Amino acid sequence: MAQQVWCLSFRQPYAGLVLDGLKTVESRWRPVLAPLENQTLGIHIAQRDWEGGEWRQALSGLMNRGQIQELLEGGERFGRGVVAGLVDVGGTWQCPSSLQGAELQELEQAALLIGLQQKHLTRLSNPRWLKAPLSARGGRDLWTVEIPPELLP
Repeated sequence: MAQQVWCLSFRQPYAGLVLDGLKTVESRWRPVLAPLENQTLGIHIAQRDWEGGEWRQALSGLMNRGQIQELLEGGERFGRGVVAGLVDVGGTWQCPSSLQGAELQELEQAALLIGLQQKHLTRLSNPRWLKAPLSARGGRDLWTVEIPPELLP
């Protein structure tokens, strides 16, 4: 029996970084994921890339260039325009504009992004790649998708 889940599109490299467990905090200007707390979310790989390079700077503190390149190539294994995996959604909160120092740096490392103040942050856990990609047209906000049992990890 197919599993129906909410799905959200992520640009690369963030989709792969979520599914590889390196990005554990998602940031959005609106609390898009708040209603999905304690539920499973499908990760859709968008056609377009993320335009900023903050993720590379954050990763360079954790791994060398070769490891980063290997990670990026692994994140592309299913291509684009597909639901590639699942992640569990945790709590959502708004990052205070006054947050600074070590606590902010810790969140930025988990989000692989800088400038999180006033954004809505959501914890992500238990990432898992599907056994094969599921071709699907992405959407701007949340949408549902049915994942066939043979693709479930």
